[in-house]
Amino acid sequence: MDSAALLDLLGNENRRRILRLLARKPCYVTEISDYLGVSPKAVIEHLRKLEEAGLIESRIDDQRRKYFHIARNVRLEVTVSPYGFASKSAYPANSSFDITTCRHLSLDVSLEQTDDLDELLEVLDDLEQLENELSLAQRWVQGRLCDVLDRISEAVDAGPESRIYADLLTSVRSEPKSVGELSEDIDAPREVVAELLEVMADNGVVRRTERGWELTREGTRSQQS
Repeated sequence: MDSAALLDLLGNENRRRILRLLARKPCYVTEISDYLGVSPKAVIEHLRKLEEAGLIESRIDDQRRKYFHIARNVRLEVTVSPYGFASKSAYPANSSFDITTCRHLSLDVSLEQTDDLDELLEVLDDLEQLENELSLAQRWVQGRLCDVLDRISEAVDAGPESRIYADLLTSVRSEPKSVGELSEDIDAPREVVAELLEVMADNGVVRRTERGWELTREGTRSQQS
């Protein structure tokens, strides 16, 4: 599901409360209405939107009551920093995915398949602890990203919180590029790119050659220090 649409959908507190309730157990409209303290009519409208988005489904029990439950696992990630705003949504990876292919990740993946209840509870505890650790790691990475971007801004004598300089430098790091190519790479107007390149050229960070714009040796050393 598109992350922007998901953010809009979850912007309503009552819809978030509905999902929190349904994450514990399936419920019918009256149960949800009592839990939220709002009218059944309002609950039905919230459920309709959640169902249209594919987040929940319904089933009819033997007493002809319609129960709603969460339909799928969806992860929404939102990053807000001085250097940008980003959001993305994704479904969990297939169970056959080999986590060891993630070369920057180191963890114990020897969780054997089992039907023993006691072992399953132990695996559950291990996975919940891992989930907490990964959340902490994500916050650590975001902090380090901002720190590195701060240092890049200082190295090129750019203004504070200027992500666009880092994007330009990353683009020319591998090979020389023209203003047009850089404009496409970082999705910025050509005139803006040209102006920023001139600023960095005055600071000795990049230079224009026959092949295009490239990092200077001084700029490379500044990036590595």
